[in-house]
Amino acid sequence: MEWQTSADTAPSSFITEAQARSLLGKPPASGAWRESDPVGNRQFAGIGAFTFESGESLPYVRIAYETWGELSPARDNAVLVLHALTGDSHLIGPGGPGHPTGGWWEGIVGPGKAIDTDRWFVVAPNMIGGCQGTTGPASLAPDGYEWGPRFPFTTIRDQVNAQAAFSDAIGIDRWAGVVGGSMGGMQSLEWAVGYPERVERVAVIAAPPHSTADQIALNSVQIEAVRTDPLFRSGHYYDVEDGDGPHRGLALARRMALLNYRSPSELNDRFERAWQSGISPLGEGGRFAVESYLDFHGNKFTRRFDANSYITLVEAMNSHDIGRDRGGIEAALARATSRALVVGIDSDRLFPLEGQVEIARHLPGNIDGDSTVVLESDFGHDGFLIEDELVGEQLRRLFAV
Repeated sequence: MEWQTSADTAPSSFITEAQARSLLGKPPASGAWRESDPVGNRQFAGIGAFTFESGESLPYVRIAYETWGELSPARDNAVLVLHALTGDSHLIGPGGPGHPTGGWWEGIVGPGKAIDTDRWFVVAPNMIGGCQGTTGPASLAPDGYEWGPRFPFTTIRDQVNAQAAFSDAIGIDRWAGVVGGSMGGMQSLEWAVGYPERVERVAVIAAPPHSTADQIALNSVQIEAVRTDPLFRSGHYYDVEDGDGPHRGLALARRMALLNYRSPSELNDRFERAWQSGISPLGEGGRFAVESYLDFHGNKFTRRFDANSYITLVEAMNSHDIGRDRGGIEAALARATSRALVVGIDSDRLFPLEGQVEIARHLPGNIDGDSTVVLESDFGHDGFLIEDELVGEQLRRLFAV
C-alpha cells in the first residue's frame, strides 16, 4: 500500500521547482496502461475465464508480467515476487516507454543481490484488478467499454487464485519462493496457506494476518475521497478529456495514504515547520513544505494509476483475513509447510508489529522459531522498499538453503 516506485520510495524531501514543473499539463482521465501504449518489458499470459469468491466471473483474464534470470531445466528455481497496492510488474529496470517509473525493488533483485537472478528465475506479475496490463477495471469488456465499476469485487484470495492459474499457464508447478511486502505480503501468506504444496519458501514482509478495523477505517476514507469527487462520475470517466477525470479525489486518497506509509519522526525530522517558498503559510497564501510534498506525490500518482483500480484493490486489502472460513488465524497458519521468513518494521504505523508477531508465532517453518524479524527504520511502513541492506540481509537467510 506504499509508493512502490524508485522515485517515490526515496526518503521524503523538499519539492523542487523542477519537480513541480514536471506536473504541468492536465492529467489523463486514467493513468492506467492501455492497449495502445508501448508494451515495454511486459509479457502476457491468458488464464481464461475466472470466477471470483463473490460468484461473479469474467469471461477472460490476462496477466501482465516480467521475468529476470533463466528458468532451470528442472523448472525448480522460479521465485514469485508480489507487488503492493500501487505497484506493478516492473520490478527492475529504468522507466521508459510503457513504464512510467523505474523498477521498485532494484536494490533487492538482480545479479548478486539478495534475490540473485544469476541463480533464480524471478517472475513479477501485475495483480488482477490492477491497471498496468493485467485485467482490471480499465480493461475493455466484451461490449467494447471498460469494465469500470462493473468489475467484480476482488479479494486477496481471488488475486492468489488468479496467480495460481497464471503459474499453471507459464508452467510453474512449484515456486522455490514467494515473496511479498504489504499487500504483496498478504498474498504471499495466502499462497503459503492456500497452496502449501506449491511453495517451498515464503517471505511475509510488513503484512498482517488480517486487516483490522483501524486499517479498514483508514482505507474507507480513501475510497470515499475518490467516490465523492464529482468527476468520478460513479466510475464512468474513461472517455472524458484530459483534466476532467477524478484526479483530485485520487490525489487526495494518495495523500491520506502517505501519512500511514511514513513515520511521524521521518516527516518531522525532514520538514519540521519549514516553508516551501519565501511566502508565509500563516495567512499569506504560502505552503508548508510538508504540504507541498504531499500535494506533489498525490498529483504525480494520478498520472500512473486508475481510480477504479484503486478502489478495487483497497477493498481487496479490506477483505484480507487468513483465518476466514479456515477456523481462525492459528488454524489457517498451521496449514503452511514452507520454509518461512516473517519481517516487521518497528516504526510501521500502517501494519504494526503485532500482526507480524502473531503470524510468526503460529507459522510452521518460520526460520526464527516463534519470533519475527524486527527491522529498525525511521521510514515506517515504506522501510521495506527503502532499507535494501536490512531487507536484503533477511532474504539472503531465507534463500541460503
